[in-house]
Amino acid sequence: MSQVLRTQLEQGVQALKLELAPAQIDLLMSFMDLLQKWNKVYNLTSVRDPQEMLTHHLLDSLAAVPALLRHVNRLPLEEGKRLPLLDVGSGGGLPGVVFAICCPQIDVNCVDTVGKKAAFIQQVAAALRLPNLRGIHDRVENLKTRYPVISCRAFASLVDFTTWSRKALAEDGIWFAMKGKHPDEEIAALPADVKVFHVEPLQVPGLDAERCVIWLKLAS
Repeated sequence: MSQVLRTQLEQGVQALKLELAPAQIDLLMSFMDLLQKWNKVYNLTSVRDPQEMLTHHLLDSLAAVPALLRHVNRLPLEEGKRLPLLDVGSGGGLPGVVFAICCPQIDVNCVDTVGKKAAFIQQVAAALRLPNLRGIHDRVENLKTRYPVISCRAFASLVDFTTWSRKALAEDGIWFAMKGKHPDEEIAALPADVKVFHVEPLQVPGLDAERCVIWLKLAS
């Protein structure tokens, strides 16, 4: 079964035009194994079937990586420094762990109010030896660090997401919200100083469902 899933993952990565090394594919497969193992005890996701986990979680998260990389590659980064990213309400590490595996130039900080979910992220970072991954057990409103990129996937409405994480957004930072269908009502409900500057449709390999990334920033 795992060989079948690996082949599907490789095909999905190819379809997304992502250049991942075989070692990164290994890490994604190992992450899925850890997710299944810990899910039995920690209830990290309602998805139990490995096939469904691959399409609805792994490939769904991977579909956003090219968009994220295009933004990150435009930012000036000091030699040897990683770009800090905050992933809000990470749960089982989706998309946070996937971002950490695919983008070694990004420091992924996954914040969750549920202790066991933050602990799982720490376990994944240790087990997969990912120096650019960290789990934070806290409320996003309490964080003192400010981040140039704040992401979320199926976390909350755009209003709640931007309101709760506003203090954690660095000057000139952006929000990167992964959504299903184009959230017209959520966008209409945003306060005047939060601007959507780009909506990017995503095509998830093997999944016949609407997906998009909403890019937001504070109006200057």
